[in-house]
Amino acid sequence: MNARAKNAGKTADILWGLAGAILLVVIWEGSVRLFQLPAYVLPGISEILKSVVDQQSTLIDAAWITFMEALGGYVIGSVGGILLAVLLTLQPTLKRWCLPAASAINSVPVVAYAPLILLWCGMGMESKIVMASLAVGFTVFLSAMTGLDQANQKSIDLLRSFGASKLALIWRLRLPAALPLIASAMRVSTTRSIIVAIVTEMLGAYGGLGWVIYQAVLQIDFVQVWSAIFVASAISLAFFGVVSAAEKKVIFWK
Repeated sequence: MNARAKNAGKTADILWGLAGAILLVVIWEGSVRLFQLPAYVLPGISEILKSVVDQQSTLIDAAWITFMEALGGYVIGSVGGILLAVLLTLQPTLKRWCLPAASAINSVPVVAYAPLILLWCGMGMESKIVMASLAVGFTVFLSAMTGLDQANQKSIDLLRSFGASKLALIWRLRLPAALPLIASAMRVSTTRSIIVAIVTEMLGAYGGLGWVIYQAVLQIDFVQVWSAIFVASAISLAFFGVVSAAEKKVIFWK
């Protein structure tokens, strides 16, 4: 019965999501036609989809570049954030020095570092990967630190009484306790990596969806802008969905 109830709930959520999407499309398209809005204010859904089909080759190539930049930054940032959190947990003295500095750096929007990263790494994919890894890394790092610190103290004392080392405590207790928070941060970071990659491309790039958006703005082609936004939304949702599905499989006790 519980399995049936869960399946029924998932089906209901999917149906409600589809109904909401259809309602949004109807309202959007109806408003554009009813008020005869010009394309620079808001193009119709049908016009945007037609542009996506007409420019599919350009958009697919751009989407691939953006996704690879975001994926590279996502992997590097996730691994780096987790490893740094583990290192600081093993070294409390280092943690007292580094954690305030990391929090101060993270308090500044990551896009503010884009001009410097572009200057240091150039306008190729490397700068976008660095930017995405910074955005993802800080998010995962702070969540991992919180998760590693929330392990039950009685469980820690028990393992220590059996002679467990600091590394064993991390592997057997702290890391499993932190996994739900780490997974949540990694799930949220999927969209963040895409956003940061696109914004950095708009500031300087040779390709990608951000570059397409920037070029379309220069040409006053706002339908093309919306086409690139739609494609970016699609790959972002797909990325988010894949990571969410993996999270449910790996963090099965959540």
